[in-house]
Amino acid sequence: MNPTVKKRSNLKVSQQQLKIHTGSTAKFLTREDSSRDLLSKFHKDRSVWIRARRRVLQCLSYQFPCALQLKQWGILNEVKCRLCEKYYKERNIPEPPDTVESVGNIQCYCPALQLPRIAIYHGIWRELMFSIRKSSTELNNASEPRWHFPSALSPEAHAEWGLYKILEYMGLHEILPPGSGKNRAKLRRDIEEYHTAYAIEFDDADIVTFIARRLDGLAFDNEEKLCVLMEYTRAMDTNEDWAEKKEQGKNDRYSSLLCFINHPSHQEKSGWKASQTNFTTGVRGSLHTNPFLTRLESLGVKNKNTREAIRNRTVQKTLSMSDMILKFFFIALNSKIDWTLKSLTTEIVNKNMERFNLHLQPPRLSPDRTVEPKARGSANAHKSHTLLCI
Repeated sequence: MNPTVKKRSNLKVSQQQLKIHTGSTAKFLTREDSSRDLLSKFHKDRSVWIRARRRVLQCLSYQFPCALQLKQWGILNEVKCRLCEKYYKERNIPEPPDTVESVGNIQCYCPALQLPRIAIYHGIWRELMFSIRKSSTELNNASEPRWHFPSALSPEAHAEWGLYKILEYMGLHEILPPGSGKNRAKLRRDIEEYHTAYAIEFDDADIVTFIARRLDGLAFDNEEKLCVLMEYTRAMDTNEDWAEKKEQGKNDRYSSLLCFINHPSHQEKSGWKASQTNFTTGVRGSLHTNPFLTRLESLGVKNKNTREAIRNRTVQKTLSMSDMILKFFFIALNSKIDWTLKSLTTEIVNKNMERFNLHLQPPRLSPDRTVEPKARGSANAHKSHTLLCI
């Protein structure tokens, strides 16, 4: 039989068989409106290193060799997270909490991987936000770009605006002469008055947290006087309502901030209206297609093919970054955690997928099995490059 015909036949058979299965993997793969078409593109992409593709398949089929699975296979006796236990032991923390070592814990919660996880979170969001800014071509009545994205600086950098800067941009906060902390003191009084007006209980710590809160991104329509708070979340996509729960949590977290921004706007009758838009991706490549495309269109990305290209790049980047977390997990298990947390984090933050081959096959090793270290004469640089090839 022709190899192409054989592949197509196997595909059709597997699709028919998938309908009659009710396991966790089958339910995950048959979820509607979850960008499952992009999983196949990632798996068929021959530029992606084969080990990265295998790890994705392991995560999709609940076969990744974490303690939870290793205990089921009779290899380990406990499901405790080995990395969490090692992390707390190195810091002499008594009675650490018991956490199960699962893919979800590794990707989203393990404290030993917090810094790489934050770096990867920012790497995905920066590229997505800059793509939105670059592709937002909608014009206003003056034939100028309708939307402005002041926090999207480049694919490698972004600015997180605080409350004071947002109000200053919208002209909702009086700018006093600099010095003596007068502007911050006035903002603090405004926040206290807002909480008092709506009978909201607060203390000094609440006010400090309120002022210190930073948004992932912002979009302004100066003509229509619209302000959109943009928030991004990378979450574990095990349950069917994973995205809804995460987005509801984001809405609850910033609801008071949103109400406060709208509060002085209504008082001064400036016409400004603030709203919130969430972008949520799943660790294993899940992305609700229709809401994602609709939100892109609402921010001025009117070209259909461009929206699809952004969706494709976002899922591909998410899968690549998830694989990087798994690599860091294996590195940390076999080396000092402090060294692991500091290794390559800056490169992950500052490089996008095209400029930094996070999932491509590494260069071949020389006959003596050594690689030229990138850092200044450190054995750690050599070790870093070698371990990231697992």
